[in-house]
Amino acid sequence: MKADLFKTLQSQIMFLDGGAGSILQELGLPAGVLPETWNIDNRDAVVALNQGYLTAGSNIILTNTFGANCLKYGDEGTYSLEAVVNAAVSIAKEAVKRCEENSPLDERLAAFLKDSEPLRGTPACDRAHFVALDIGPTGKLLKPLGDLAFEDAVNVFKKTIEIGVKAGVDLIYIETMNDSHEAKAAVLAAKEVCDLPVFITTVYDGGGKLLTGANPETMVAILEGLRVDALGMNCSLGPAQMMGIVPRLAENSSTPVIVKPNAGLPRSENGKTVYDVGPDEFASLMRQIVEYGANIVGGCCGTTPAHIRALVNATQDMAQHLPEEKNISMISSYTHAVKFGRKPILIGERINPTGKKKFKEALRNHDIDYIINEGLKQEAAGVDALDVNVGLPEIDEPAMMDEVVRELQAVLDLPLQIDTTNAVAMEKALRIYNGKALINSVNGKAEVMAEVFPLVRKYGGVCVALTIDEDGIPTTAEGRIKIVEKIYENAAKYGIRKKDIIIDPLCMTVSSDDQAAVATLKALKYVHDVLGGNTILGVSNISFGLPSRDIVNGVFFTMAMQAGLSAAIMNPSAVEMRKAYTCFCTLSGYDPQCLGYIEYASNLPTMVASAPGSAPAVAAASAPQSSSPADEDPLIHAVRKGLKTQSEEAIRAKLNAGEDPMLIINDYLIKGLDIVGKGFEAKTVYLPQLLMSADAAKAAFAVIKDHLEKSGAAGAKKGKIVLATVKGDIHDIGKNIVKVLLENYSYDVIDLGKDVEPQLIVDTVIKDHIMLVGLSALMTTTVPAMEETIKLLREQAPWAKVCVGGAVLTQEYADMIGADRYSKDAMNTVEYAKEILG
Repeated sequence: MKADLFKTLQSQIMFLDGGAGSILQELGLPAGVLPETWNIDNRDAVVALNQGYLTAGSNIILTNTFGANCLKYGDEGTYSLEAVVNAAVSIAKEAVKRCEENSPLDERLAAFLKDSEPLRGTPACDRAHFVALDIGPTGKLLKPLGDLAFEDAVNVFKKTIEIGVKAGVDLIYIETMNDSHEAKAAVLAAKEVCDLPVFITTVYDGGGKLLTGANPETMVAILEGLRVDALGMNCSLGPAQMMGIVPRLAENSSTPVIVKPNAGLPRSENGKTVYDVGPDEFASLMRQIVEYGANIVGGCCGTTPAHIRALVNATQDMAQHLPEEKNISMISSYTHAVKFGRKPILIGERINPTGKKKFKEALRNHDIDYIINEGLKQEAAGVDALDVNVGLPEIDEPAMMDEVVRELQAVLDLPLQIDTTNAVAMEKALRIYNGKALINSVNGKAEVMAEVFPLVRKYGGVCVALTIDEDGIPTTAEGRIKIVEKIYENAAKYGIRKKDIIIDPLCMTVSSDDQAAVATLKALKYVHDVLGGNTILGVSNISFGLPSRDIVNGVFFTMAMQAGLSAAIMNPSAVEMRKAYTCFCTLSGYDPQCLGYIEYASNLPTMVASAPGSAPAVAAASAPQSSSPADEDPLIHAVRKGLKTQSEEAIRAKLNAGEDPMLIINDYLIKGLDIVGKGFEAKTVYLPQLLMSADAAKAAFAVIKDHLEKSGAAGAKKGKIVLATVKGDIHDIGKNIVKVLLENYSYDVIDLGKDVEPQLIVDTVIKDHIMLVGLSALMTTTVPAMEETIKLLREQAPWAKVCVGGAVLTQEYADMIGADRYSKDAMNTVEYAKEILG
């Protein structure tokens, strides 16, 4: 009888397999040949690979389908996607059968285990075994950073998963994801195709960030929202480097944690990629990782059956401690998570047409720039999240919501609150949103809960719940509390926990009911103190119809925070509310050394001299806040924030004013790019922001180019650079990022694409006597092709400098294969180009 995956997971630490590409190379896979083709051409070798790990003690083996997708394999022919995936699943099943029948292991794999201790405890043939369909990244960036649309990415993953599910895999294993948005696309594809368990691991750098900026807390928020069955990390780092990240996953996750490190860091020996952590050291480090909270462990690049055998022997006696339910309420953007329950969260209310004439006109006129600027102003004002409401009767709300969410998350990294009563608009926004959203809203009406809760369950999110039902809004706190309990009960039926519901006890204006504030605060306090729930209010509703509303709002806000308010939807420029918030945080111990208060007070120079609420103090505090510093040039600001339309407008203004085009480039465009580049290197700016800034600069460059051509004074490029992803590697994300930046710094880039033959690179360099070559590789199996390319360049084009980069490379590795420069990121390549070409 087939073992049950979840029962096995509850009873023991579960063991994954180890490296695949490096083992296949040992078995003779030539450099540059796609590993999945061996499912067809060298079946016995792949069977041996899978059986080797099962013999070592693995419970779960991954099919040889890491790169198997429709972007690489077509619908017909020997190497069709269907043929490659079906063969991989068949091979894995055969390996399980051979292991369970105790069939002899291929001597080539047995050689890896000849110096290993025997497997302790239960024999390999009697262990629980599962076949996981391995799903790797597409190798492309999603729009707007790249050219792959989100839904196209979902469909790419679906095609592979559909084939694997029909072939009979036990679970879906999504791995090596370095972009939260692509990870979401893959999970949705799996969930929409089947009901099999879904495991997923993402790739962190040494600073604990994904390529596109997400930290561990962000990925926990997103992936738990999508209801994966296990989550964690793999590749890029060795176990020692992962040691600091694992606790962050374990402390925030209520879902089992996976850790699958490389065998340390790579280097080249005699043309082969080797790693610096042997089996015994690997096992010792992994024992610590299990103590830190890992539940499912294995190895990635450079690990062998010997590493897995040592890992199993070292940890199989350890008790399995599955994560307890963490009562952590989190929303997130693509870079960071925001937690509810301690310091009150501020949600900017300005992207909402209610009572805002200019905003309504912006929606009617499709003025996206106005909407983006409203977001930027609120970001500058220090809000934690942005409310997004674009509902007007005369516009297509679902289409507008979809577009606004895409545009906002392209230039801002604040979490968004999706604010709509239109279920179609809500689903469009939740599907495309790159994070875990705040959802506004559901209420106690049965039909509304039946409409909204399935969307929350599918896409994840923290859902605002209004205390209103079929009978309206109760006037008493007791009536509202009954609705709260009904909402909690119904949410639980959909598997939505209390931590993902945030109660809005509703502010009714005191001008029409002098007991309105009393009822709201009583209900709020009960939810916080008795029910242990989170709460939210649209604070300014309390003062409708009253003069000097800001004064009432500020005092009521203080009372609400004292009663346990978790979050407020508010205008961040409202003077009295900001005073109340700043002082509350300082007096409640949320403001270390009172630094927040001091910074706030420094912007109110007349506060001490003037009586509270006096005209000078209010005027100083309520001056309109710009989305950029007052002394920052509009062009630099537009480039820094990635605003294409504004960058074009700013540069036209400078040209029309007679400013010199080359000075504009050097003093403004390059300066703006340098600011962003330095932020990227300092990890304060992330890849999406870097690329959007590059796009804004590119748009501005196009205006200057057109101006120069019309005037007959077109500027010259700084120099030519050849870029290529090496033979056998179809992952060109890194190369494309480098290309965008180099072009923005006026270099002439010859992009040879991906999977490029070494001789083609050399011939191109020779043809134009090019001085600088950039080579990229993601996979360990393709690094030998990089080394071969460098050797040919040294022989045939010795003048050319070679810069290399990619997830599998290190400085030591780059030195060993003869590169002139190892670039850890795109900006480092730009700096090297400046050194070589000026």
